[in-house]
Amino acid sequence: MNMVRSLIPFAVVMGVLALTGQPLSAQGAQDDEPPPLGFFITSVGVGDGGDLGGLDGADAHCQTLAQAAGAGDRTWRAYLSTQEANVVNARDRIGEGPWANAEGLIIATSVESLHYDNSNLNWEHTLDENGNQFASRTDGDPDFTEHDVLTGSQIDGTAFPLGTDRTCNNWTSNDEGSAFVGHADRYSFSTPGSPWNSSHGTPGCSPEDLVQVGGAGLLYCFASD
Repeated sequence: MNMVRSLIPFAVVMGVLALTGQPLSAQGAQDDEPPPLGFFITSVGVGDGGDLGGLDGADAHCQTLAQAAGAGDRTWRAYLSTQEANVVNARDRIGEGPWANAEGLIIATSVESLHYDNSNLNWEHTLDENGNQFASRTDGDPDFTEHDVLTGSQIDGTAFPLGTDRTCNNWTSNDEGSAFVGHADRYSFSTPGSPWNSSHGTPGCSPEDLVQVGGAGLLYCFASD
């Protein structure tokens, strides 16, 4: 009777191994693997000022950077809104979450938490596709002179109403218009905690206009699947 009882746990273990084809230690290691990359700030800008080649051009830039970082098996979308006849809300094009940065930290669990409980979106955790802090310098001190990120969005992730151009003519202009930007560092001079996605407009859409107020044509990219 004791012999039968001692064999039962062994049989259970062997059954698990037969079903999975892997040792239990390997299964535990898999369970501990960090979530895949689902969010990053671009390491470089794209296009010519506010002319990103439209949403398609911006999405392609996200996909290319993700591919180079080993995450090209996912579908990537730029966090951008558009106005006028073809209104698109940035929040509607990035999937449902959750999204992790390059270190496996969950930035947000859902679209709602992204816009209303987003404490992890800051200089420390808003990493580029390679896992680098966007404001890093070789001397170790952050440089926030390029902290603007193009979004064209209101704080809830929706497009601005018709009227004043907030999207550089739906991301096709490097001249007239304006772009609304967020602050990737969540800090703006004397105002800590400024919105990551909706802080201020630019004076124009040229590269010089973006640089003038702290931008470099950077984007937020999200895996939509």
